[in-house]
Amino acid sequence: MQQKILLIGGPGTGKTSVLNELIKRDYFCFPEISREVTLKAQQQGIEQMFLAQPLLFSQMLLEGREQQFIDAIKSDSKLVFFDRGIPDIHAYMDYFKTKYPAIFIEKSKQYVYDKVFHFSPWKDIHETDNERYETFEETKAIDVFLMKSYLDLGYNIIDVPFGSIDERTNFVLNSLSSNL
Repeated sequence: MQQKILLIGGPGTGKTSVLNELIKRDYFCFPEISREVTLKAQQQGIEQMFLAQPLLFSQMLLEGREQQFIDAIKSDSKLVFFDRGIPDIHAYMDYFKTKYPAIFIEKSKQYVYDKVFHFSPWKDIHETDNERYETFEETKAIDVFLMKSYLDLGYNIIDVPFGSIDERTNFVLNSLSSNL
């Protein structure tokens, strides 16, 4: 039986670094798609699409993450890792006080992940860049909304301890090995 494993946390908390390590170790992984959506918007002259057109941006994320979930189901992989999940979308909209249709919650209930690993804000590794503009303080605030969204949906959340990329990746894999 396939397990869909989700990595969540605010911007700059190490999720993508761990996902990239999982890819190096030949696990089937879906990267975060918001960077791709942001870059496409920037090519069209919209500097920060989420801020300029939050509902359109969120709809594009929803479609992409839903497709990732469907593609995972179609795969033969026993373990599939995702950098962010569908509930992240409405968590961000809640953080930005953006009104949104019920479909975002409905899709979060329809597509359920088996395990959720949480990466807490960590000042030592937090960086901003062209697509990640959130300050560390904003990351901490966003993290509160992420946790609330997943807890409201009934998820048990596993906190990933601070450490090297290898240590964090091994923690995730060791946490799963007892269930394989």
